[in-house]
Amino acid sequence: MTRAPLERLSRYFLPMLKEDPAEARTASHRLMLRAGMIRQSSAGIYSWLPFGHAALRNVEAIVRSEMNAAGCQEILMPAIQPAELWRESGRYDDYGREMLRMTDRHGREMLFGPTHEEVVTDIFRHAVRSYRDLPKNLYQIQWKFRDEVRPRFGVMRGREFLMKDNYSFDIDRAGARRSYNRMFIAYLRVFARLGLKAVPVRADAGPIGGDMSHEFSVLAVTGESAIHCDSRLLDLEVGEADYDSDLQPAVDRWTALYAAAGERRDEDAFEALPPGRRTEARGIEVGHIFYFGTKYSAALGAQVAGPDGRPAAVEMGSYGIGVSRLVGAIIEASHDEAGIVWPESVAPFRACVIDLKPSDPACAEASGRLADRLAAAGVSVLLDDRNERAGVKFAAADLIGAPWQLVVGPRGLKAGEAELRRRGGSEPPRSLPLDTAAAFLAG
Repeated sequence: MTRAPLERLSRYFLPMLKEDPAEARTASHRLMLRAGMIRQSSAGIYSWLPFGHAALRNVEAIVRSEMNAAGCQEILMPAIQPAELWRESGRYDDYGREMLRMTDRHGREMLFGPTHEEVVTDIFRHAVRSYRDLPKNLYQIQWKFRDEVRPRFGVMRGREFLMKDNYSFDIDRAGARRSYNRMFIAYLRVFARLGLKAVPVRADAGPIGGDMSHEFSVLAVTGESAIHCDSRLLDLEVGEADYDSDLQPAVDRWTALYAAAGERRDEDAFEALPPGRRTEARGIEVGHIFYFGTKYSAALGAQVAGPDGRPAAVEMGSYGIGVSRLVGAIIEASHDEAGIVWPESVAPFRACVIDLKPSDPACAEASGRLADRLAAAGVSVLLDDRNERAGVKFAAADLIGAPWQLVVGPRGLKAGEAELRRRGGSEPPRSLPLDTAAAFLAG
């Protein structure tokens, strides 16, 4: 078994705040600042500190795992792109002021990429010549920049953000639809593994273009758009995915139930639902998938020889997940008055060992041994070995939201036990033998 991380809070860089920051307007922004996850560098741009960075990497790992399982192949494209590619596609002047434009020392016009359709199409057109090499689906996890007029809500609407974006290439519309369906199901699996219930709604394609598009929204009070849907959507499970099969029935199962966001709401269709099935909520967009045909391949000359030998522009789609935004969305969907309540799949530390009396050599030795056993059993653990009052330690543990808390104190130590607490759970604390606590959490 791979050993998991073990950190001592006395040495760990975790600059927690006692008070709510005045600039924070949403739960995720407030808690990420208080829990020492991020610090603002400039408007809409943040540094990710060790605790926040660990959560970010856990989200990234789940996204990467599902993209690989769906047959996508990872690449890494440059953040800085040449303006000439965007002029070739016709988007350079159309994209608007959100694009950060610059000039290098040789006078060449460049830009900080808000998205990568042009770059990936350029890669494809110089590398693939025949339909026999299709389909292809290439993805990256890369920092993007969009110069928001009003960056707000912390990482939920920042100017610089980490994004997973991928791009599919197919010989015909039927193949492109299969690629689209794979991503539709893969996205549902990503969000489920992150402990989120995401609602897919038909969406506008925006400046990317195209005629088929869905966005995935997590329901939360602070959501940016109004979501109206059939409540049965919230009970659907995505389950396993056979990406070699026809996934259309699985997609149809989700899209057959009514769901709409914002101005796309059909009042008559929503009112036609039985009253008990009408769900009205706010939604945070965490993913968006697009099919746009030959919009970019035709403009940039990305052609392959088709089955008849004639050149044909490939059919394309693009698919985005806001990785850094997801960290904020998870907190928005899972927190209480005391702090963050992490899903186990995302938590920077699955367990927090609280040493109630580190000045007592027996307590220090027992809590250190317990933390070490947890790490050896594959459970990431933060050991609070600070010389602080018990109330301060419990408040910190609740704030950072580790799913499990193990409390070691002189009284329990006499019985050879630690107190086990489930963060955010309804069950009362219970005692476990120190010798079996690590095995319990590992199992």
